[in-house]
Amino acid sequence: RNCRGNPNCLVGIGEHVWLGEIDENSFHNIDDPNYERRKKNAFVGLTNLGATCYVNTFLQMWFLNLELRQALYLCPSTCSEYVAGEGIPKDKDYEPQTICEHLQYLFALLQNSKRRYIDPSGFVRALGLDTGQQQDAQEFSKLFMSLLEDTLSKQKNPDVRNIVQKQFCGEYAYVTVCNQCGRESKLVSKFYELELNIQGHKQLTDCITEFLKEEKLEGDNRYFCETCQSKQNATRKIRLLSLPCTLNLQLMRFVFDRQTGHKKKLNTYIGFSELLDMEPFMEQKNGVYVYELSAVLIHRGVSAYSGHYIAHVKDPQTGEWYKFNDEDIDKMEGKKLQLGIEEDLAEPSKSQTRKPKCGKGTHCSRNAYMLVYRLQTREKSLTIEVPAFLQELVERDNCKFEEWCNEMAEMRKQSVARGKIKHEEVKELYKRLPAEAGSPYDFISLEWLQKWLDESTPPKPIDNTACLCSHGKLHPDKISIMKRISEYVADFFYRRYGGGPRLNVKALCKDCVVERCRILRLKNQLNEDYKAVTNLLKITVKGNDGFWVGKASLRSWRQLALEQLNEQDEDTEHSNGKMNGNAQSKDESNEEKKEEEEELNFNEDIVCPHGDLCISENERRVVSKEAWEKLKQYFPKAPEFPNNKECCSQCKILEREGEENEALHKMMASEQKTSLQNLFHDKCRPCLGSWPQETDELYIVSQFFVEEWRKFVRRPTRCSPVSSVGNSALLCPHGGLMFTYASMTKEDSKLIALIWPSEWERIQKLFVVDHVIKITRTQAAGADPESTLYTSEPQLCPECREGLLCQQQRDLREYTQATIYIHKVVDNKKVMKDAAPELNVSSSEAEEEREENKPEGEQDPDFNQTNGGAKRQKVSHQSFISYQKQGIRRSTRHRKVRGEKALLVSANQTLKELKIQIMHAFSVAPFDQNLSIDGKILNDDTATLGSLGVIPESVILLKADEPLADYAAMDDVMQVCMPEEGFKGTGLLGH
Repeated sequence: RNCRGNPNCLVGIGEHVWLGEIDENSFHNIDDPNYERRKKNAFVGLTNLGATCYVNTFLQMWFLNLELRQALYLCPSTCSEYVAGEGIPKDKDYEPQTICEHLQYLFALLQNSKRRYIDPSGFVRALGLDTGQQQDAQEFSKLFMSLLEDTLSKQKNPDVRNIVQKQFCGEYAYVTVCNQCGRESKLVSKFYELELNIQGHKQLTDCITEFLKEEKLEGDNRYFCETCQSKQNATRKIRLLSLPCTLNLQLMRFVFDRQTGHKKKLNTYIGFSELLDMEPFMEQKNGVYVYELSAVLIHRGVSAYSGHYIAHVKDPQTGEWYKFNDEDIDKMEGKKLQLGIEEDLAEPSKSQTRKPKCGKGTHCSRNAYMLVYRLQTREKSLTIEVPAFLQELVERDNCKFEEWCNEMAEMRKQSVARGKIKHEEVKELYKRLPAEAGSPYDFISLEWLQKWLDESTPPKPIDNTACLCSHGKLHPDKISIMKRISEYVADFFYRRYGGGPRLNVKALCKDCVVERCRILRLKNQLNEDYKAVTNLLKITVKGNDGFWVGKASLRSWRQLALEQLNEQDEDTEHSNGKMNGNAQSKDESNEEKKEEEEELNFNEDIVCPHGDLCISENERRVVSKEAWEKLKQYFPKAPEFPNNKECCSQCKILEREGEENEALHKMMASEQKTSLQNLFHDKCRPCLGSWPQETDELYIVSQFFVEEWRKFVRRPTRCSPVSSVGNSALLCPHGGLMFTYASMTKEDSKLIALIWPSEWERIQKLFVVDHVIKITRTQAAGADPESTLYTSEPQLCPECREGLLCQQQRDLREYTQATIYIHKVVDNKKVMKDAAPELNVSSSEAEEEREENKPEGEQDPDFNQTNGGAKRQKVSHQSFISYQKQGIRRSTRHRKVRGEKALLVSANQTLKELKIQIMHAFSVAPFDQNLSIDGKILNDDTATLGSLGVIPESVILLKADEPLADYAAMDDVMQVCMPEEGFKGTGLLGH
C-alpha cells in the first residue's frame, strides 16, 4: 500500500496492474459481442424495458402457440411498398402500422433472429404502456386477447379471423332452477379463461369444483320465476358446455383486502398435475377432454404491488420445458418441469406452510398465477415458415447485428493495441519515476498519477492550481497528497499530456511555512499567556501607561484567539481550494467573509459608530502595557486606545441631543394625553351602534393611528412621536369611503375609531390630517328612529366597495399553505377530553401578548408615521387589504380544541389529496372518510378545496365508517390513496 504523507513513496498507486505479463482482455472494457449472439437451438429472449416482465412472459407463451403464430403470419401486410411488389427500401426503417403487424414482426424476430434477445419497445409503445409501472398481468392478458380478437375480426381469411375463438374461447352456461316448479333458465356465455378462487383449497381440481358448485338463491336473493310469476327459492350453477384447444386457468392470487384497503397476494400452495381430465366437469361426457400442461406463469415476490414475472413454457415441437426470464432463457433437464427454485424466492415467514409433497407428474406452487393446458392430441406439431416479407425484415436486422458485432470486435482490437503501447510506456517510466538523491525533481499530485495508471480513464492535462498557496507556490500542507518524481519523467508527462504550473524544487513556499509555525507556536503558548494576562489584570494600572480594552473582549479573548488561530490554520490549509477541483466559488467565499466581518472582533466592542472610543465607561476597563502587548500578539489588528485617549466628540454631542429629545417627547406625550383623554380610553369613545344623543356629527380616524399614538404616549422615550393622521388608507383611489355605515357597526368596526367633534378640533391642531372623514346623522323631529339617515363625507364609492369585497372573497379562495382543522366525530359528537374543553390560545393571540410586553419602539418597525409628515397615498384594493393585515392586529384564528388536528393545505388542492393527509393524521382510509363543513357534505374527490368553500381556519368534521386498528405499514396503505389507473389511457382500451 502507499504511504500517505510520504512524497517519496511510489508504491501502491496502481502500478501493479501494469507490471509483469498482462492478459489482453484486461486492455478493454468491451464485452465479447459473440456473447450477444443466439446459441444453436436456443430461443430468443426479450428485453425488460423497466417493468415490462409481465408483457414478456405472455409474448413468449403466445409465440409458442404454433396455431396462433401461423394465423398471424397469414395476415396481409399494409406496407404500401410491399403491397406494390417493390420490396421495402433499404434506407427506410420498417414501422408496423397495426397491432397485428407489431406481433408479426416480433414473432418473426423471435423465430429467426441471430440476437440472444430482442427489444419489444415498438410493440409496447404501440400499446401505450408505461414501461416504468408494473401492471396486473391477468388483466393485461384479458385486454390484449380482446384487442387482438377485435383486430383480427376484420380479416377475410376465416383461419385468421377466428383464431382467437378457436384457440382460447369456450362456452359455459349460468343455469338457474326454480325449486317450486322445476323450471330451468339458461344463460350461455363465452369465456377465454376460467378465474378460479384458491382460498381454502390445496388442489387445482378443488378450485374447479368450487367454480362449478351449486349456489342457493334464498331470502332477499330469491329468483323471479317466469312460470310462477313470483320470487322463488332457486339454485344456480355454472355448466361447462365446450372447452377451447388452449385452456387458460387464472389462479386468483391477487385479492382485495378490506381490512387494509389494498390488494394482497395469497402465497398458498396449489397442487396441479401435468395431465388434466376435464370430462368429470363437463355437461356432455362424450368428448375428448384430456389436457396436458403447456405453460406455468410465475409471480416471484410476496407483495401484489411488486415482484417479477417469469414463465415456464413447453416447446410443442420437442416437448422440452424452458424458463423464460426476460433476456435469459434456461432449458430444463430431462424434459421435466422444475419449479423448486422459484418457490424458494418468496420472503421467509414463521407462519409459512411447508411445501407439500408432490407425486410423479404433479407439481405444487405458491407463486403460479396462471396455468395453461393444451388439448392432448396425436397430431404432429406444425412446422411454421416465416413469410418472405417478414424474413426480409429479419435478415435486414441480422445484417445490422453482424455489423455491430464486427464494429465491437474492431474496437476490442484497437483497445488491445492501445493497451500494449500503454503497458510498455508504464513499465519504462515507472522504473525512472523515483527522483534520485541530488537530482532535479518535480512535485505532481497523487490523484493524477493514479489516473495515469488507471486503464479505464485516459488522463487529463495536469492541473496543479489546487495545490498552490496564496503566494502562487506549493502549499506545505499539500505535500501529503503530492509525489516527488524525477525531472525526466515530469518532462515526458508535460510534453505528452500538457498542463501546469510545474512545481520543482523551488516551488515550496517558505512564507507559508513560517506563518504555519507562528500559528502552531501561538496555539501552544495560548494557555500560558491566558494565565499571565489573568494575573496582570489583577494589578491596578497607575498613570497613563495603560490601554482601554472592552470588558466583553476580555471575558472571551482566549476563545476568540483560539477561533482566530484555527481559522488562520484552515485558511493556510485551504488557501487555494481542494485537490479534486471542488474549490469554493468566489461568491460563496465573499459571503462568508461578509458574515465574519459583521461579527465583532477583539476590542471592537468599545469602538463607536464613528470609529473612535465609545463614551460609555461601563463597557471598558484599563489594562497594563504588559497585558496589552501579550494580547496584541494574538490580535495584531485590534483597535488601540491608550487610557489618556479622549472619547468621541460626536457621540458626546449626540448624547446631549438624545437627552434633550427624550425630555421633549415626554413633555409632548403628556400634553397630548391630557388634551385627548377620550382618545386614550376606549370607554370614553362614541359608538355607532348606539349613537350618542348629544351630537349629530362624528369624525373617523383609522384604528392603526390610534394604536400607534397610544404606544407613543405610554412610552415616549422608546417610541417615535406620531405626526400625522393617515386617513387615506380608509379611502379608495377615487377618494370615496370604503365602508358602509352598516359594516362600520359590525365587521369593520375594529378598523376605525370614532372621534367627538371637540376632540377632532384638537387633533387637527396637533397632527397633520390628510383627509377629513365625517359621519352625519339626519333625523326629522318626531319621526320614527328607524327612519334616521346617516351620510358620510366623503361618500361611499360603491364600485370600489364591491371590488374590495370580491378581492376579500378571492383571497379566501386562492390561498397557499393555510391552516384548516379536522375534527373527528364519534356518534355525532366531537372527540374531546372528559374534562371541560381546554382552548389553546392561537398563535396570533400569543404574538399580541408578546408584543404588548415588548419595550415600546420595538413594536411595528414598519410604521412610517414619523416626523416629516405623512405622504399622501393612493390606496388600491390590494394595498388596502395589506393595510388591514398590518395595521389592525385582531385575532380571527380558530381556537384549536384538544383532539383536533391542524393541516396545512392550499386552495388548488383536491379533496382526494386532503383525504390522504387525513389518513396519515387519523389512520382512516380515504374510502372510510365522511367529510362535511358547515353542514355541507364534501364528496367530490376531484374538486379543489377553494371551489368547495374551504377557507383558511375552516373546521371540517370527519366521521369514519370503519376506523382501522392497525396502520403500521403506512407505505402499503399509500396504495389506497392513489387509485390504480390500470390500463386507462393505453391502446388496450382503444377498441
